[in-house]
Amino acid sequence: MMRRLVWLVLGAVLGVTGYRKATTIARSLRPAPRASALAEFAADVREGMAVYMERQAQPPASTLEGHRRRGLPAGRPAASQPRRDTHHHDELKDGR
Repeated sequence: MMRRLVWLVLGAVLGVTGYRKATTIARSLRPAPRASALAEFAADVREGMAVYMERQAQPPASTLEGHRRRGLPAGRPAASQPRRDTHHHDELKDGR
């Protein structure tokens, strides 16, 4: 039993050190990222953030913009015109 435990521990230690050596060799063979590629990426991120901030700075469009109820003129009524009775609000979806 003890002999198996020794071989198991030895295999684990050799496996971990071998993995670390292989990773170090692979990293040394791979070319390092170029500074120009990183600068390009940073410029893209800055441009995207500028577009985002520009869109967020504009006030949101009104959801009622362009909607008219049946029988009402487009735009606001003049102050000199009397207002219609507006306490009856039949919704268009009700079909009344």
